[in-house]
Amino acid sequence: MVRVDHSRLTTRGWNGYDEKQTRGFRYTTPKLRLDADCLTDDLLLSKSFHLICSPLRCVDLVTTINHKRKRLQPDLEKPIIIWEPVPDLCTPGEVMNCSNALPYIDICSPNQAELAGFLGDTSLCLTPSGEIDTAAVQLSCEQMLDSMPLQNYTLVIRCGPKGCYMAKNGGRIKKKKKKRTVRQRGGLTMDMNMESLFSGLLTEDLEAERERFSVDADPGLDRWIPAYFQGGEEGGHKVVDPTGGGNGFLGGLAVALARGKNIEEAAIWGSVAASFAIEQVGMPVLGKSQAGKETWNGVVVQERLDELKARIGIEML
Repeated sequence: MVRVDHSRLTTRGWNGYDEKQTRGFRYTTPKLRLDADCLTDDLLLSKSFHLICSPLRCVDLVTTINHKRKRLQPDLEKPIIIWEPVPDLCTPGEVMNCSNALPYIDICSPNQAELAGFLGDTSLCLTPSGEIDTAAVQLSCEQMLDSMPLQNYTLVIRCGPKGCYMAKNGGRIKKKKKKRTVRQRGGLTMDMNMESLFSGLLTEDLEAERERFSVDADPGLDRWIPAYFQGGEEGGHKVVDPTGGGNGFLGGLAVALARGKNIEEAAIWGSVAASFAIEQVGMPVLGKSQAGKETWNGVVVQERLDELKARIGIEML
């Protein structure tokens, strides 16, 4: 969809990456703020939406979108909402607002730095050498889930070359001094000190934290899905420009969920979608094979999907 407005410049941004692929970003022209009024009737009837915004704006957008959809088709099912928190507001002070936004969405998907930002330290999920610390990502998710209300929702943490980590609370039962207790999630109040709430994660040894929160039963969802491109001979050299990888991932995730796939298979779709976004500068090349099948960069998408599925060893629906 192309909108022409000769009164303003097109929104443009600058991306920069260091040797660890840590991203820097700034707008080079004033950005255009999109809202539900920018959606045509056809777009309002979409099966899924990907929102990148603050928690409060997320609630407003979802409420407005659902209201407009109901006016168009009263019996229309609610869409799948994937919310990507805006990086600047991934702070302990926004955890309350974040918890209030979760009942309105289906998937919350920060990257590892944004997840750590909610816990008060954006470097929390990195090793001393600057690599993504998968154990810290998992414990950070656990800490976030513990702080939230007693509802089911899913975190999908985008971790670049490490893939993604999915965590869904499921009424987890924990051991503590040989006594079974159900872990209670939630109970955030306005007078809580968010820095104190997460101080344990920032100071305790990871191994001690694992022991203290060892799972006894019903872990909900707790799984890593690898990135399609891995290091060495498996294709790490094919990553040319990571710009757009996160959006590609969430786009593939949204399409798969809209087509009825479960979250694990949807994450594989997302990983494959991201792979086509990052193996060149700019957009992938759309084409057709000799058999007439659609190709991206000369590859039949289903073949890459089947390859990653076989590599992981997961049974798809």
